Amino acid sequence: MLTHIHIRDFAIIETLELELHPGMTALTGETGAGKSILLDAIGLVLGDKADSHTVRHGADKADLTLSVDITQTPSARTWLEEHGMEGDEETCLLRRVITAQGKSRAWINGSPANLTQLRELGEQLVDIHGQHEHQSLMKKDAQRDLLDAFAANDALLTSTRAAWKQWKTLYERVTLLTSQNQQHQERIDLLRFQSQELEALNLQTDEPEQLDEELNRLANAEQLRTTAAQGYDQLYDNEPSLYSLLGRLIHDIEQQLRVDSRLEPAHELLNGAQIQVQEAASLLRDYAESLDIDPARLQWVENRIADIRSLARKYRTDPHELPTRLASIQAELAQLGGDDYDLDALEQQLQAAADTYRQQADALSQARQQAAQQLSSGVTQAMQQLGMQGGKFAIPVSPNTSNTFQALGMDEIEFTVTANPGQPLKSLLKVASGGELSRISLAIQMIAAQKVTLPALIFDEVDTGIGGGIAEVVGKQLRALGENRQVLCVTHLPQVASQAHQHYKVTKLKGKEHTSTGIEHLNRAQRVEEVARMIGGMEITPTTRALAEEMLG
Repeated sequence: MLTHIHIRDFAIIETLELELHPGMTALTGETGAGKSILLDAIGLVLGDKADSHTVRHGADKADLTLSVDITQTPSARTWLEEHGMEGDEETCLLRRVITAQGKSRAWINGSPANLTQLRELGEQLVDIHGQHEHQSLMKKDAQRDLLDAFAANDALLTSTRAAWKQWKTLYERVTLLTSQNQQHQERIDLLRFQSQELEALNLQTDEPEQLDEELNRLANAEQLRTTAAQGYDQLYDNEPSLYSLLGRLIHDIEQQLRVDSRLEPAHELLNGAQIQVQEAASLLRDYAESLDIDPARLQWVENRIADIRSLARKYRTDPHELPTRLASIQAELAQLGGDDYDLDALEQQLQAAADTYRQQADALSQARQQAAQQLSSGVTQAMQQLGMQGGKFAIPVSPNTSNTFQALGMDEIEFTVTANPGQPLKSLLKVASGGELSRISLAIQMIAAQKVTLPALIFDEVDTGIGGGIAEVVGKQLRALGENRQVLCVTHLPQVASQAHQHYKVTKLKGKEHTSTGIEHLNRAQRVEEVARMIGGMEITPTTRALAEEMLG
């Protein structure tokens, strides 16, 4: 429920503080006094678009603050918690500032907010019915939205939209793969050939280096063996060999150690050298004997290297990268062969998604048909009360002619009406009389508002074009709505204003240099004067005052 609004420098309002109460509140005043400006301000705080013209002439900015009691609105408290904008447990504070340059800033409980967040929260707090509501009702989308709101179809709409998105994604995928099926299969065939070719090569890690080393060894095997054998002979087998020469020298030094012990270090080094010469000779001998001059192996190694290098050139990569290339090809092949590219599997998924969508759309359609019967019956009854005896309202809900899947279901929804008994139902779009259209629109809004669970309803001159007893009926309907929620009504009809629990009068205050708007909470006596003014104009007679007393009674 709206509890307080503060307005500064908005339109022709210089500053305004207004306490709002439960029940039905009437806002009245002369034409041009600024009755609807107050509701415009509320709309802006709740996320309506704004421009620099909303700022009072000569001011830097317009500042709007709205306090809302959320104790009976758990959905709003949940939304605030989810967005980290909790404030007082009982009150939510919304503020919006609009500069003279048209820039806008907003806050929710002191936290910066954007217009989308204001609208999301506002949709859970207030339902606004404007004086031009009948214009939007001329659009089929608006008719569908109103019916869905009346039926509380939010959950069904969400599940239907989700099912439609899933179906649409699969449909587009299947369509694309079907058109690209030839290219897709050609790509798979190419990758399979490349994979088989590289798998047949079976290149091992570090194999190119190892083959290069083996090729070099095999190509020079004869020279390597000759060099090793000659080294063995010179070191150990020839006479004299280096080993035997070292032996003799070691023997001679040993004889002289008795004469001079300082030869000991040289003796030790020579002993070590002789041992190393012997070991080197043994290694050279073993190496020479191990060398295998194998022309067949040499030819195989040369062919293997040629094959590796040939594939590396073919795939335009280094020989070492061929295993990585194989892994990449195999990964792509697995992907192309997976469910995302399996046309048969995708078509089965598409069929399942279509079945799911139809189930959701059918459930939504059934809910709409039930709500359409209730809304049609209620509006038809309201039309009788609004002076359209014998009139009838109906909402046919039928499958769309194209039978195509759509995000919001597969229904064609159209408001139809006849204002006179015996006349066929016609589309609301074809209702010629503006007065009839206003009353039908009002009937629809009154019945739809009964199902709205929001704590606050705002009606902005929705009673335009009616009067007399019909206006009294409208007033009683609005008062009935105000018994269990807050109703704020801008009206120019005394029959409606007299039914309000609270009554505010909006006045235009004219100074020498500027004009502003004021608002006054009326007591009983003041209400009599205001209702009398609404009945009789500027000159209030005892008769009009008495009539006002009677209406308020």
